[in-house]
Amino acid sequence: MLFSERYGYKPVREIVQIDSVDEPLRNGLWNVLQIGVWKNAKPSQGIYGGYYLSDRGNKELRDLCEALWLHYFKEPLDLLGNDWNKTRKELRQYYFGCKWFEIYDFVQFVANHYPRYRFKEPFMKACNAVLERELSAYRFVDGLITRVTEPQEIEAIEDALEKAVGPVHAHLRRALELLADKSTPDYRNSIKESVSAVESLVVSTVGENGTLGQLIKKLEQHIGLHPALKNAFSNLYGYTSDEGGIRHALIDKDAADFDHAKFMLVVCSAFVGFVLSKAEIED
Repeated sequence: MLFSERYGYKPVREIVQIDSVDEPLRNGLWNVLQIGVWKNAKPSQGIYGGYYLSDRGNKELRDLCEALWLHYFKEPLDLLGNDWNKTRKELRQYYFGCKWFEIYDFVQFVANHYPRYRFKEPFMKACNAVLERELSAYRFVDGLITRVTEPQEIEAIEDALEKAVGPVHAHLRRALELLADKSTPDYRNSIKESVSAVESLVVSTVGENGTLGQLIKKLEQHIGLHPALKNAFSNLYGYTSDEGGIRHALIDKDAADFDHAKFMLVVCSAFVGFVLSKAEIED
């Protein structure tokens, strides 16, 4: 992870790509296109060699290109050349020069218009793996690229990091680091850090040591915490701390994934921001 990401100098919304696509993400999705689509082009059996869309073995690729020219680029079909190498160069030039949201438009169109047998599901799965690895806010859902991380979730994390100090800030920042590490993400320990941030906050607020499960009842008395909210966080703490929970030493690390870790970071960040705001009002 870069220095700027580790020590908090890079905004959360740049770590989680909600309205941008960085170079690794752009390259990663192109590589999925290369492996899943472009490399399927068959060489000509003619004496001159080459790769031609008119060849029988390239019918699926020709159908895709015709759909792109007709319905995506909305260009005259007679501008689609027969030489696949030249056509691929045009597609590559467009892809690496287009805006971030047009990348998603293009990839989604290919997913839904390339007629190869049993192509769509593995292609979308491969794209989602890249989107998750590069911390995109989007995923393929039922054939459509859909936002799964809302701006409000990013704002909750940023707000908590801005307000929190000491151990609370350190735990939240560490949870984000572990979630955002593109090479070796540690979702299980990210969840632990998110919950530890809430524990540290409750300890400092009520002025006593103990676990979140023990002290959250006393937090209700300090800031007027609604019983439903108290019960919700007591249940979340139980989920992460019981014998089969995330924080138990025997848990299989594969049981925690990006969605679990992101959910806990957002929820715990929102709770931290809420408690700190309430504490300011009470003071």
